[in-house]
Amino acid sequence: MCGICGKVGFAPDSVIEAELVQGMLDTMRHRGPDDEGILLRPQVGLGHRRLSIIDLETGHQPLSNEDGTVWIVFNGEIYNYQELRPYLENKGHVLKTQTDTEVIVHLYEELGAACVDRLRGMFAFAIWDENERSLLLARDRVGIKPLYYALGDDFLAFGSEIKALLADPEVDPTIAPEMIDRFLTFLYMPGEETLFGKIRKLLPGHYLTVKHGRVNIRQYWDLEFTKAATRLTTRQYEEQLVALLGEVVQQHMIADVPVGVLLSGGVDSTAVLSFVRQHTAKPVSTYTIGFSDTGMADERPYARLAADTYGTQHHEMTITAEDFADFLPRYIWHMEEPVCEPPAVALYYVSRLASQTVKVLLSGEGGDEAFAGYSNYRNLLWLERIKQGLRPLRGSLRAVASGANRMFKSPRLEKYLPLIEANFPEYYYSRTSTPYRFSGGGLSDIYNDDFADAVDRERSVAPMRSLQQKVQGKNTLDAMLYLDTKTWLPDDLLIKADKMTMANSVELRVPLLDHKLLEFAAALPSDLKVHGLTTKYLAKKALEKRIPQEIVRRPKAGFPVPYEGWLRKQLQSWVTEVLTDRSTLERGYFSGAAVRKLLAHDTIFGGRSKEIFSLLTLELWHRSFAERSCAALV
Repeated sequence: MCGICGKVGFAPDSVIEAELVQGMLDTMRHRGPDDEGILLRPQVGLGHRRLSIIDLETGHQPLSNEDGTVWIVFNGEIYNYQELRPYLENKGHVLKTQTDTEVIVHLYEELGAACVDRLRGMFAFAIWDENERSLLLARDRVGIKPLYYALGDDFLAFGSEIKALLADPEVDPTIAPEMIDRFLTFLYMPGEETLFGKIRKLLPGHYLTVKHGRVNIRQYWDLEFTKAATRLTTRQYEEQLVALLGEVVQQHMIADVPVGVLLSGGVDSTAVLSFVRQHTAKPVSTYTIGFSDTGMADERPYARLAADTYGTQHHEMTITAEDFADFLPRYIWHMEEPVCEPPAVALYYVSRLASQTVKVLLSGEGGDEAFAGYSNYRNLLWLERIKQGLRPLRGSLRAVASGANRMFKSPRLEKYLPLIEANFPEYYYSRTSTPYRFSGGGLSDIYNDDFADAVDRERSVAPMRSLQQKVQGKNTLDAMLYLDTKTWLPDDLLIKADKMTMANSVELRVPLLDHKLLEFAAALPSDLKVHGLTTKYLAKKALEKRIPQEIVRRPKAGFPVPYEGWLRKQLQSWVTEVLTDRSTLERGYFSGAAVRKLLAHDTIFGGRSKEIFSLLTLELWHRSFAERSCAALV
C-alpha cells in the first residue's frame, strides 16, 4: 500500500520539476512513511511513497525493467504475482526483486495495457514507456484503490489523493457547485466527477493512456450476472464457495509483515478470520471498536466470541461523542470529499489501534454486496413482487400505505412510500440514497431559490441513469447488486476503507471483493442469495459449520455508530452553530430558514440525522479545501 503521483507534459520538451513532484508526495506522507522515490525524465515526473509490505529490502519505487525503458509507480497488492513470475521468466525476463510491482512492469512489456487482465488484486498504477513516450494509468476492477487525475491544456497530472493534485499550481482548484446537488442526492459522489470541476476519478475497471497529447480511456472489466445453463445442487455451490474463500483469503495473507483481522461481529469478518486461522499457525491479532453510549447494538460481544473461538490476540477500544467530533475535520481532510459515512470515523480509530501492532488488516467488506446481505435487497425484491401481483390495485396500495404512514409517522415507511408507483430500476439510486432525500418537495426544499433554479437534476443523477439503463430487463436483485457494486461500493465504502486506514499507514485488504469471488456470486441463482426472508442465504449455509451459530443467526446490524444520538445531544449546539453560521449560509446553496427547520429538535428525532450529517460534512469540506491552501492542509 502506497501513494503515487506524477505529471506528464504533452510537448516532447516538457520539463517536470523535482520540487513539484516532491510537493505532491509531501501531501501523502501517511500513505507511505517507509520510503519515497522520484523519477524525472523529459516530459514526465513520477513520485512514490512506500508502505513496505512485500520484499522489504528491494522494493524501492519508481521501479523499471532491465534497461530502464519502462518505469512504474504502484499502489496496491497483486495476489497472483508469484504465479505470474514463471510465465515471465520463461519469456526471458530477468526479475531482480521479489516484489509484485516488478511483475507488472514485465507483464506490460509482454501485453501492453492488456496486462491488467492478468492481474488479480487491488491496484492503481502508472507506467511510463520511454520508447513509446506514453503513460498508462490503471485502476483495479472494483475500485479498491483510488486514482485521481486532472487534465489541462498541455498536461495530465495524477495521484492517489486529490491533495496531491492540488499541490500542482497548474491544476485548477475551482469547485463545481453543480456537484453539490449530486452529493446531497447520494450522500457520496458516484461517477467520475468530483467536487473540483477539473479533477476526476479514473473509474474502477478502466485504464487511461496518454500519447502525443491524446488521452484515451477504456473499460477492461465489468461485472456480468450471466447464469450457468445447468444449475448445480445447493451443496455443490456451498463446496465451491468454501473452496474459493479458502483460496482467496490465503492469497490475501501474503506479506512480509504481521497481518491482523478487523472484526465487526458479523458473518463476513468472522468467516475471513476462520480461513485465516486455517492457513496459519502464527499468532493472529484481531481488532474491534465500541461506543460509550448505551442503547446501540454493541458489536464487541460478538467480536469477542469470534476471537475466543479462533484463539486470537484480541484488541478493542471505545470512542465517545467528543472523539467523534474532534476527528471530523481530519476525517474531511483524509476523505477529501464530503462522504456521509459516520462509521468511517470508527474505522479510523480502530485502524489507529491496529497500527500499533500490524501493518496489514483483513476485513469482511464486500460480502453483503456480493451475496445480498442487506435487508433492503429483500424488502425491495418483495415490494416489486407485490407490485407485479397487485398491479391493477396499485392506487389502492398507495392509499393504504399513505394512511399507515400518517398514523405511524415512520421514516422507514416514508422511504418506501414513493416507490409504490415508481418503476424499477429508475427509483433505485443505491442501498443508502434516494431521490427523495430531503422529503417534502425534494432537495429544492433546502436550497435557496437561485441555487434551486440553477441545479440540473439530470446531470446530478447522470452516473446512475446510465447504469439504470444498462440493467433494464434484468431481475430486480441482480440489478440492485450491479448498481451498488458500480457506485456505492467504490465511491463510498471503499473510499472510506482506503483513506481511513491509510491515514494510519495501515493497508486494508478485502478478500471478499476478489473479482473471481464476485464473478462466482454474480452467476449464482438469485434464490441462493435472497431465499424467502433470508438474506445471504448460500453464504450462511456454507459457513454455518465454520463459525459460531450465534453469529450466523443474529440479525444484520451493519456497523452501528450512535451519531444520531450524539447529534441531538452532546453535539447539537456545535452542529447548529456550524450550519447556521453566516459564512455557511453565504455560500449561496441553502435557505437559512430551511436549515433551521431541519435542525429543529423534533426534526432530528424524526430521522433526518443523515441529512444533517451530510450538510455538516459539506460545510467542513468547504472550510478545509475551499478556504485553505493545499500547503496548509499537509
